Amino acid sequence: MPVNSPIIQITHRIASSADIPQIIELMQASIECNMKSFLTTAEINAAKQSMGLDRTLLEDQTYFVIETIKAGKTIMIGCGGWGKRKTLYGGDHTKGRDDSFSDPSTDAARIRAMYTHPDWTRLGIGSKLLQLGEQAARAHGFKRIELGSTLPGEPLYLKMGFKEISRDIQISDNGSKNVIIKMSKDL
Repeated sequence: MPVNSPIIQITHRIASSADIPQIIELMQASIECNMKSFLTTAEINAAKQSMGLDRTLLEDQTYFVIETIKAGKTIMIGCGGWGKRKTLYGGDHTKGRDDSFSDPSTDAARIRAMYTHPDWTRLGIGSKLLQLGEQAARAHGFKRIELGSTLPGEPLYLKMGFKEISRDIQISDNGSKNVIIKMSKDL
């Protein structure tokens, strides 16, 4: 992060399959570091069972990357997007997926797979990703948007106007709790 720099120049674009290695690296760093003040190591490992890359978001062109320039090089500092499928959260490996398309007249769009690089937290990256996802979902006719939040993500989503619908506590393979908070917002 630029030291003593009040303004960070960021750009965004739709992610492509060429971005997958960088996205996975960013996701892993975010999960490992950004959750530490909220969860134990065992709970972080439990959360990994429901987090990760969902290639349908890239195929649907509903996934964004946020980039900036550091030392003359473009670097990815955030990623996230929205989904027009019924799957609420998770990666390719997550159990219970429903990849059928949502109907904008009756179903909610989904905010999906939001991650910020640990060196770039609390600088508006997550808020920007939410705004991009909400704008795109609205442009596709959705009237409501939902998400499945982890405990670390909950403060941002509450700040951005999401309301809790329910909490699901799953027990992971390591015996730890993994809390998924279903939240919703009208567009």
